[in-house]
Amino acid sequence: MSTTFFLAILLLFVAVVLASQGAWEWWNSRHGAVARRLESRLAAVATGGAGRKETMSILKGQRLDGSTLFGRALLLLPKIRSFEAWVQQSGVRWTAARLIALSAVLPVFVVVVGLFVRVPVGMLASAAVVSALLPMMYVRRRRAKRLLRFQKQLPDACDMLARALRSGHAFTGAIDMVGTEFADPMGAEFRITFDEINYGVSLNDALMGLAQRVPVGDLRYFVIAVLIQRETGGNLAELLDSIASLVRERFKLFDKVRVLAAEGVLSARVLCLLPVFTGGAIAFLNPDFIEVLWKDPTGVMLLEAVSVLMVIGTIWVRRIVRIHV
Repeated sequence: MSTTFFLAILLLFVAVVLASQGAWEWWNSRHGAVARRLESRLAAVATGGAGRKETMSILKGQRLDGSTLFGRALLLLPKIRSFEAWVQQSGVRWTAARLIALSAVLPVFVVVVGLFVRVPVGMLASAAVVSALLPMMYVRRRRAKRLLRFQKQLPDACDMLARALRSGHAFTGAIDMVGTEFADPMGAEFRITFDEINYGVSLNDALMGLAQRVPVGDLRYFVIAVLIQRETGGNLAELLDSIASLVRERFKLFDKVRVLAAEGVLSARVLCLLPVFTGGAIAFLNPDFIEVLWKDPTGVMLLEAVSVLMVIGTIWVRRIVRIHV
């Protein structure tokens, strides 16, 4: 074969390699880990601290700016900004508009499926209501878990801040260390605070924004203590050690109460799940015995009444066994 042919093959190979590398670089710059982390940090800064008056109002408009008809309709709601901040506190990649749309679409889907399956109207309405609440319940659960994890990370963060201050670092540099070394959500929130300080926001406003983004009582004590120390002076490292010790002691008390209430929690779960499993077992073993509940009008009324009483009883038992410390 001629030299020209080998040269063409070599050039084609080089072109394919360069094209593949270029495609990879393009994809990685838009969808890679670094790009996703940067996008999440910008989105968090954009929606953080709803209602604060600072120079980042343009970024805040990315989430709910009224550019669509649905967005403009949502902006008419009185507490939509607070609801958007509530959704962001859960850590999910959803907007308030997406959550509301999902809560509106799911009941329609359930009703359509129920009409084809020929489910009783009462059960169908109950299922539609539950499906509408499922996205909210999911976000609420994610938010509670994220805030609890943040609260458990707070003592270690205070310890790191105190050690950084004792070693000669400035408080802003200590915040950067916490944002770099800690996992989410502690690291993410402190990185946002450090970015806000770099953007020109004062330290007091940045800390107040942190307390607004993460509504945890212990964090508010931390912010108030730091702000008071900046006004009056004193040893901030010792103050942070005291806050970390206080939070740890509170968690010890909470764990002790949780152990003492474990029997009541288990009994509540058994009482709530026993009718469901019993009805399912009877329906599987002897369907003719229980099918009167959804074929006879009186049975349907009894089933609806029992469902309402079960929901009320579950909520009531949950409030009894849920002890706040």
